[in-house]
Amino acid sequence: MATHAPTPEIPDVAHNLARFRTRVLVAGAIVLCAFGMLGARLVHLQIARHEDLAAQAEGNRTAIVPVVPQRGQILDRNGVVLASNYSAYTLEITPSKAGNVEETIDRLAEVVDIAPRDRRRFKRMREDARSFESLPIRSRLTDEEVARFAAQHYRFPGVEINARLFRQYPLGETGSHVLGYIGRINQREKAAMEDWDEDEQANYRGTDHIGKLGIEQSYEKQLHGQTGVDVLETAASGRAVRELSSHRASAGNTVMLTLDIQLQKLVEDLFGERRGALVAIDPRNGEVLAMVSKPTFDPNAFVEGIDQDSWQELSESIDKPLLNRALRGTYPPGSTYKPFMALAALQQGVRGARDIVNDPGYFNYGGRRFGSPEGNLGAVDMRRAIQHSSNTYFFSLAVDMGVDAIHDFMAPLGFGQITGIDLPGEVRGVLPSMDWKRQAYKRADQGRWFPGETVSLGIGQGYNNFTMLQLAVAEATLAAGGIKHQPHLVRALQDLSSGQITPQPQPPGEDLHFAPRNVDVVRDGLVAVIKEGTGKQVFAGAAYSAAGKTGTAQAVTLRQGAKYNARAMEEHQRDHSLFAAFAPVQAPQIALAVIVENAGWGAAAAAPIARRVFDYWLDPHRSERAEEVH
Repeated sequence: MATHAPTPEIPDVAHNLARFRTRVLVAGAIVLCAFGMLGARLVHLQIARHEDLAAQAEGNRTAIVPVVPQRGQILDRNGVVLASNYSAYTLEITPSKAGNVEETIDRLAEVVDIAPRDRRRFKRMREDARSFESLPIRSRLTDEEVARFAAQHYRFPGVEINARLFRQYPLGETGSHVLGYIGRINQREKAAMEDWDEDEQANYRGTDHIGKLGIEQSYEKQLHGQTGVDVLETAASGRAVRELSSHRASAGNTVMLTLDIQLQKLVEDLFGERRGALVAIDPRNGEVLAMVSKPTFDPNAFVEGIDQDSWQELSESIDKPLLNRALRGTYPPGSTYKPFMALAALQQGVRGARDIVNDPGYFNYGGRRFGSPEGNLGAVDMRRAIQHSSNTYFFSLAVDMGVDAIHDFMAPLGFGQITGIDLPGEVRGVLPSMDWKRQAYKRADQGRWFPGETVSLGIGQGYNNFTMLQLAVAEATLAAGGIKHQPHLVRALQDLSSGQITPQPQPPGEDLHFAPRNVDVVRDGLVAVIKEGTGKQVFAGAAYSAAGKTGTAQAVTLRQGAKYNARAMEEHQRDHSLFAAFAPVQAPQIALAVIVENAGWGAAAAAPIARRVFDYWLDPHRSERAEEVH
């Protein structure tokens, strides 16, 4: 049977052609779509994002480096430098670039001296900083140490030597509570800066330190200056090739204080190792001439970061050297309050200058006997009551006036009020009233004011608690005949580049409208204290007239009927010594308030300090000596 070869299949040309055309169309569409996407992307990059990408490209080619400005100086009223700057080399580590930081520090210690306190300080700063921040491990390197490190720089990635400006307080502890100090910006401060406007934030780029207390803090923005900018061309490795442009930093303003640093140091030396505070004010304009808080501290210790041991010693000391007692320490004013009670009685018509009160050496009220250590003075009028500090007279006066009338007169004088001084951290203290007690105590029975509580207010005890700044402001107001000036520490700012001095504007004095005859009565009583009373011995032979009042205030409350015995008490429980005064009497140039803690009678400790202050300030040759020092 014959076989036939299979018939070959005839290709379907039309079908294949159609399928090929479909493939070509799909491929063409894909290619067209791809070119369309590329074109769209090109348009987006070249047009829509041109400025952004151009900036990025420029950023890859250039580096913008902030130039930290020189911090302004602080001067006293005679031009003595209290805070300045100096340049020194610093060895710094950037933790994110240094690998094992502890090993790096160990190897560095073989090249330059790194003390245990340097390690502790670095560890504390590292806890508060980000890993990419450059932190100092050693400051103030010698030229020899710089040379040794430079020769081995290649061994230490992430470690650099930088020249930095450091804050310096040439007089050390003198005036430290007024000046404050600067320190590294911590995380809390960085978080607070986020609320600043953009220009202020930009001005602190590159800045590591900020004012922490005192004038350094309250005048931070004036002292800081304006940050500059260097624009550098960089290689691919990040190395700077050349400077493209530069905008110079503007140094901070010089802050010129009202403080006389010679007077400040004199008072601090007079206190010695004793605790206390003194504020001296010019009653004619509110300028603070001295503001002393003892003990003091050395602000230089904080500039590079204080070590843990030193910080513990300061913060845990029973003497509280970091507490500004003049601004934040509150005390009962004791008998220094009595002249203001007398003025209140005269102004409110509660008692006349010649009204007689019998002082048998005690005052009975509400079934309780209030003692008077001055003894049996017999019949006393207002002048004698001030001169001899009659407790009985002022006990009865307080009862006659009542707590709210006392409050309403004392508040405008500044007692228990924020004075508005140009320093941070001022406290209000306590000027009691019925309303104050209701708010201070939650329970209704505790918030009720009892008549017997009014008695002690008349002699500056009880709930009364004021700062020496408030007492000094009140004394200055009395000296000025009822014109109250806001206390201030800064007289003017000086632009470093132009030398222009701009006085700091101050509000006009506030007239409290004291009747001159009433002021004269109180002034006569205060003069009698100096001439015939408790201040007689201290001010014997003074070449000027003075008016003042000694005071003794309880540090702890004694139980009823108990007698005060300093020798039987712990030193921190003994009475405080106070004195408030002004001079010369007819044309006052200085008013002050001083407290020496736990030092007993006002005439024994506080008044002698005031005498030396007046001797210095009213010395006709003082300005000549100040110029010699300057």
